[in-house]
Amino acid sequence: MLRVESLRRSGLGPISLAVEDGECLAVTGPSGAGKSLLLRAIADLDPNDGAVFANAGARAEMPAPAWRRAVAYVPAEPGWWGDVAGDHFDPPFPVALVQSIGLGREVFDAPVARLSTGERQRLALARCIARSPLVLMLDEPTAALDEGSKLEVEAVLRSCLEQGASLLLVTHDPAQAARLAARSIRLRAGRLDTASPDP
Repeated sequence: MLRVESLRRSGLGPISLAVEDGECLAVTGPSGAGKSLLLRAIADLDPNDGAVFANAGARAEMPAPAWRRAVAYVPAEPGWWGDVAGDHFDPPFPVALVQSIGLGREVFDAPVARLSTGERQRLALARCIARSPLVLMLDEPTAALDEGSKLEVEAVLRSCLEQGASLLLVTHDPAQAARLAARSIRLRAGRLDTASPDP
């Protein structure tokens, strides 16, 4: 479970929300509304105020690396520090996982620079899921994918939900929000848009 209480930073908040175990909460809104800022603030990547909890653990009482293992954030443009894709995974490689999202075993040997945007996006998601976080926070995880690949990723995310993970999903795709999310919230100008909530 993820619980956020009065979270605020420059350009955002205050925001309070909760995501139960096995639940997906979609975060929607126009470009520049603060959706990515919200995920970065929860991950404690930018200065912010407020209280955040994952299950029984308070963010303020956990070392940053431990918090980010429990509450994992995948940005729209993931970072890569090694030249080869496999450098970014702890052994053993999650072969079955990457195959479930349309990639082959050989992708681990591929130079990151030669991968497409969609391949990098799926690999970043696999890297995150392989570490079994309590909470997944995903920023447009399928924006660069065709419809078939998008549905493969959504099937993997449903499996994560069935195993009890909480999912906070930023998406511009209303159909995706409807397929995955039990609830949606809408941001506008860094605040919850209560005047025109999503269904």
